[in-house]
Amino acid sequence: MQRGNGNGPSEKRERILRSSMRLFAEHGYRGAKIEDIATELQIAKGSIFQHFGSKATLFLEAYKRAVSSLPAWLEAPADVLDLGFFSVFDYWLARTEHLMNEDRVPYRVALVGNYETDLSLRRDINRFLLSEDPYGTLEFVEWGQARGEVRTDIEAEVLASMIDWLSSALQDALVTEELDPGLFHRLRSDPERRRTRVEQFSELLRSAVATR
Repeated sequence: MQRGNGNGPSEKRERILRSSMRLFAEHGYRGAKIEDIATELQIAKGSIFQHFGSKATLFLEAYKRAVSSLPAWLEAPADVLDLGFFSVFDYWLARTEHLMNEDRVPYRVALVGNYETDLSLRRDINRFLLSEDPYGTLEFVEWGQARGEVRTDIEAEVLASMIDWLSSALQDALVTEELDPGLFHRLRSDPERRRTRVEQFSELLRSAVATR
């Protein structure tokens, strides 16, 4: 039997997805053009729609791939995990800007999905985040509860949602000046005060969710 040439439907779909992620990261949802993806891959524009149906569907698949490739809470190093829930939280906050550099494309695609998409697409994104929990936030909260560090008088799902909302907003403000609500924009040249603000944020979260 003759071997395949590596350019079957699944391979082509994967190439389209990889190219689209990079273009969405560079140009945003509205700025990225299906024509540019087709030109880069030297395929027909209709071939992209054959695989994904619409630009919105293509972006949703790119977003799912992006956030699923970013680290989950409990993927912190073992020595950090040994120190407990709030050490893990602080570890990932401290690594925010490094993650932006190390995982620039998926992080940018996640930002585009969170802030540049319309309500219809955002609804699909929210459904994915709720059903798949790609960052493992619920598991992280339940882990903290099992360790006796996180309060159990509030449902784990509520705590997970709060942590997702707050930590995402803070991390986005750290790396994207346009999204900074005032927490850091005057401290761009003062890293020590920026660190202090992050520590204060962490302390506020600790006071809200720590076991009483």
